[in-house]
Amino acid sequence: MTQRAVVKGVGHYLPQRIVENSEFEETLDTTDEWITSRSGIKRRHFAAEGETTSDMAIYAARAALYDAGLDADDIDAIILATSTADLTFPSAATMVQTGLSMTGGFAYDVQAVCAGFIYALSTANAQIISGQAKRVLVIGAETFSRLMDWKDRSTCVLFGDGAGALVLEVTDAEGTSNDRGILSVDLNSDGSYRDILYVDGGVSTGKTGYLRMEGKEVFRHAVEKLSETAETAMERAGIQAGDIDWVVPHQANIRIINSTARKMGVPMSKVVTTVQDHGNTSAASIPLALSVAKQNGQIKENDLIVTEAIGGGLAWGALVIRW
Repeated sequence: MTQRAVVKGVGHYLPQRIVENSEFEETLDTTDEWITSRSGIKRRHFAAEGETTSDMAIYAARAALYDAGLDADDIDAIILATSTADLTFPSAATMVQTGLSMTGGFAYDVQAVCAGFIYALSTANAQIISGQAKRVLVIGAETFSRLMDWKDRSTCVLFGDGAGALVLEVTDAEGTSNDRGILSVDLNSDGSYRDILYVDGGVSTGKTGYLRMEGKEVFRHAVEKLSETAETAMERAGIQAGDIDWVVPHQANIRIINSTARKMGVPMSKVVTTVQDHGNTSAASIPLALSVAKQNGQIKENDLIVTEAIGGGLAWGALVIRW
């Protein structure tokens, strides 16, 4: 007998403001067709003035708790994946803890940019199977619209804001690939690629800065590394491509998603895509996609899911989960 971290509930939140591609035509040398053909993105959501990452995380957390049939005080820990915390410190996770009126447990942030939710799930899984926590609220939340250079048409049209959350709960299992819960994890990073995707701000510069990206290089590394990490996670879980019910990738670019699925040997009919409606929401993109897919009746109990992401660092990884 072993123990697994099983998904108990899922939820998400998107800001009210929807920004269609056509809105960028007013200020940039771009078109809806240009943006769509290169990214698959049609629209995205932007946070309202004064709406913070922790605000959105609280909404998503409440939705996940409701879906799980739990209260905040049933949770032992909150792990929030974000690169856009409200303040340098304290962590946005502690703000969520207060916002949920959670009176016990512990909370902290994880920062691995677009791979942040994979890293946060991995950390939550480790704490559950080690016995440190029985239930963990894992959140991805971002306000990337506040890191955009609105004169850079190659980046500012790609990103959006939002939040998604999962509740993980310890469950006894047999220790096989038929178990529900997180079955395997693969994490990687390589700091030598820092300059192809970064924000040119921080405490060393005294300014927030803007996101900078070498798109062609990021694309090349993304397809190669995402397929490799997914295959490693699948091998560790003892499964093959034909066993997969759903691939839920980081929602950055439809061409990356298509190419990665092809390299994995998985048809696009088994790939969850929300990039067209959300844009790239960084650490929020995977939990958002999971929540929307469940809401739409795609993901069901016992479905076998592979999820993978890559972000600045470079940092990348994958998990295999049976829902």
